[in-house]
Amino acid sequence: MSFDDKKHIRGQVLALKSFKKSRHLNCFADCSKTVSLAFRRCGANMTLAKQTLELWRGTMKEVGGKFGTGVLSYFKFLKWLLMFNIFSFLVNFGFITIPQLIYHPTPDIPAGVSFKGLEILTGAGYFSHTVMYYGGYSNKTQGTGGRSEYNMQLAYFFTVAAYMVLCGAALIYSMASSFRKKYVLADSGLGGAWQLLCSWDFSVTNEKAVRQRKNNLRIQLKESLSEKVQVALLPLTERLKHYGVFLGTWLLSTGMALGCGASVYFLFSGSLLEEAATLLLPFVVSLINLVVPLFYSLFKKIEHYSNPRMQVYAIIVRNVILKMSILGILCYYWMKDVANTFSCWESIVGQALYRLVIMDFLFIMLGSFFGEFLSNVIGTKCIQSLGVPEFDVARNVLDLIYAQTLAWIGIYFSPLLPVIQIIKFFILFYLKKVSLTQNCQPPRRAGRAAQMQTIFIAILFFPSFVGALSMVAYTVWTLPPSDKCGPFRGLNTTFSAIQIWMDDLNRVDAFQWTVWIYQHVIRSEIFYFLVSLIILVFIYIFRQITQGRQLLIILLRQQIVNVSSSELSGPTCLVHQSCCVRSGCVYVMMLLKCRSNIFS
Repeated sequence: MSFDDKKHIRGQVLALKSFKKSRHLNCFADCSKTVSLAFRRCGANMTLAKQTLELWRGTMKEVGGKFGTGVLSYFKFLKWLLMFNIFSFLVNFGFITIPQLIYHPTPDIPAGVSFKGLEILTGAGYFSHTVMYYGGYSNKTQGTGGRSEYNMQLAYFFTVAAYMVLCGAALIYSMASSFRKKYVLADSGLGGAWQLLCSWDFSVTNEKAVRQRKNNLRIQLKESLSEKVQVALLPLTERLKHYGVFLGTWLLSTGMALGCGASVYFLFSGSLLEEAATLLLPFVVSLINLVVPLFYSLFKKIEHYSNPRMQVYAIIVRNVILKMSILGILCYYWMKDVANTFSCWESIVGQALYRLVIMDFLFIMLGSFFGEFLSNVIGTKCIQSLGVPEFDVARNVLDLIYAQTLAWIGIYFSPLLPVIQIIKFFILFYLKKVSLTQNCQPPRRAGRAAQMQTIFIAILFFPSFVGALSMVAYTVWTLPPSDKCGPFRGLNTTFSAIQIWMDDLNRVDAFQWTVWIYQHVIRSEIFYFLVSLIILVFIYIFRQITQGRQLLIILLRQQIVNVSSSELSGPTCLVHQSCCVRSGCVYVMMLLKCRSNIFS
């Protein structure tokens, strides 16, 4: 065989190997491309399914497009609180109620006690002997007869403690995240131009969705521009007059809050044992929470705030003072008088909280009828000068915070109280949505509500959550439990269950490290002092970083304005337009000036 033949054969072999290799590579590339495309499609389908299954997504878009972000923030807040209560119900039901029902499926109901129907309003009677309240749970270690043991005392304590810790962590995280997005990273200079030029979603093709998006964009622009309006300086006499009005309204509102708290305290002289009489106190408290905030809303007729948000914040602070003063009086009475009077006082407090939640829900429905429906009828049929009412975001949000505060206080006294809250919030969402669309109009004075959500979460954390946590902690660490009912009967305090558990672990060599951590870390004041010091140091560091970034943003924006203004003459300004996109309204002004220079 000649050399050329060998070369020809070798070339054919190499060509065949190259063809097989390229075919394998193409198959691998095709397979990887197919797999990647399948994963992308799966991710897109999961995202679409998540958006489809998201609770009240379409309703939220409709409300935001018609009434603006201020009203929408109320419904977002309600949905957020609903998730809190669903989580609370799952935790309590899974770790406290289910074990109790497994080992004691039938409640110990005395003879002659039956369900009459009035318990739905009062929470007493038949309900007082069930797992609805603290007294319906056993203090024994379940499953000692050959089955796995389940310590109800530890389960009750750690479930309540873990839920409160997780709620506090979620509130702090949400508050910090919202503050970072709405305050730290919010660019006030971008607002109008950025929304006008760069925020349209071109994937929206549905005509109804396009109209909703246009309405939402229009209202957002009104909200952004309304806060940029500068009010002219008033004469000294006018300013003194305004300060006098502000001082008078604040003194009047604070005096009314203190007077309402005192009236609630003196009302406690009535009997708490008669089932029908127990509705008097929650009725009066709910009536105060309905009427007094409506009276507070009349102050805006004489107060003239230049910023719409300041008016909302003033109403919120007044309502917070009112509601927290009433709750403070109630907690003081429960801890001082009820705890020393009744044999199973935890269930009595749980029943009182149940009645407050139910009565608050009934009065919220009455408030929607009298405050919105009748106002709409009077403003459109009788006194047309009043006009169609607006949705009071501040008052309605404070109602939600008050209801959630009751649920947090009742987590120890009534583990299944979140069930009532879930039903209440579901009905309330649709009730408020119908009342909003049928009886209210979009706000006449639009105020940017992007930062209102942060304020709502901050108020929910303090004083709402902190106050509820303080009461539960005082109950656990200080007050003696009932001797005849509940999982902690016979103990000096609720926290004594942890000490007994540690004494049991101290006898086991494998758990000595747990006992050491409990004695030298958890019970050490130095540990909490160091933790507090570290938290303060981190807060200071992040505050300095935030201030540095804000200062850098201001300097960069000023530099962009200086550079762009120096190149503002002649057609060459078009070259520098790309530098001006980040400067918001400055970009729009420069574009108009450049056009005028070009056409001149």
